[in-house]
Amino acid sequence: MLIPILISVSVVSLVSLIGALFFFFHTNTIEKFIGPMVAFASGSLLGTAFLHMLPEAISEIGSPNITFGIVLVGIATFLVLERLLYWHHCRDGICRVHPVTYLTLVSDGVHNFVDGMVIAGAFVLGSASGNSISLGLLTTVAVIAHEVPQELSDFGILIFGGFNRRKALFLNFASAITALFGAIIAYFTISIINYSAPLVAFSAGGFIYVAAVNLMPKLHEEHVNKKFALQLSLFLLGIILIQVISMSTH
Repeated sequence: MLIPILISVSVVSLVSLIGALFFFFHTNTIEKFIGPMVAFASGSLLGTAFLHMLPEAISEIGSPNITFGIVLVGIATFLVLERLLYWHHCRDGICRVHPVTYLTLVSDGVHNFVDGMVIAGAFVLGSASGNSISLGLLTTVAVIAHEVPQELSDFGILIFGGFNRRKALFLNFASAITALFGAIIAYFTISIINYSAPLVAFSAGGFIYVAAVNLMPKLHEEHVNKKFALQLSLFLLGIILIQVISMSTH
C-alpha cells in the first residue's frame, strides 16, 4: 500500500512545477502580471483558508473555539516569524527578498504536509473498508484539483517577493515535497493519533496572515480604476474558484 501512496503524492508534488509555464514569457511581461497574480493569490489563499481548510478542521476537531484558537496561534506565529525575517533580511530598510516569500513557503509547506497525510489516510481507509485503492485515487484527484490554482498563486507570490523564476520554481517544488513526508509519517502513525486537523487550522492562520497583511494592501497601490477593477475581479475569482473546486471534490 505504501507504493501507491508515494506515487500519488509524488504526482501531487509535481503540480508545483506548473509555474514553469511562465518561463515562456519575457521578464517585462511577467512584471505586468504581478499585480493580477497578487490579487488572484489573495483571493485563493483566503478562499482556501475559510472555505476549505477551516470547515474541515472544525469538523475534525469538533470545537470551533479550539479551531479558531489554533488559527490565532498560527496568525501570531507568522507575525513573529515575519518580524524575525524582516530583522534578518532588511536591516538597512531594503529587502531584496520580501519576507512574504518565506512565510508563503512555510505555510504552503505545512499545507502540503497535511495533503500528504490526507492522501495516505484515504488509501489506508479504503484498504481497510475493502475499496482497495479507489478512495485514495479519488482523494489524489481532489487534492490536485485544488493544488493547481494554489501553486500558481504561490509561484506568483514568490516572483512578487523578489525571487527569479528559476529559484521561485525550485523553492515552490521544495515546499511541495513536504507532502511526501506527511504521507510517510501518516502511513505509520495515523492509526495511533490523528494530528492533521490542528495542522490544517494552523496553516489556515498562516494563509490568512499572508493574504491580509502582505498581499491585499498591495492592491491599494493601484490607482488606475480599470486596473483595480481587474484586480478585484481576479481576487473574487480566486475565492469563487476555490469554492467551486471544494464543492465538486468534497
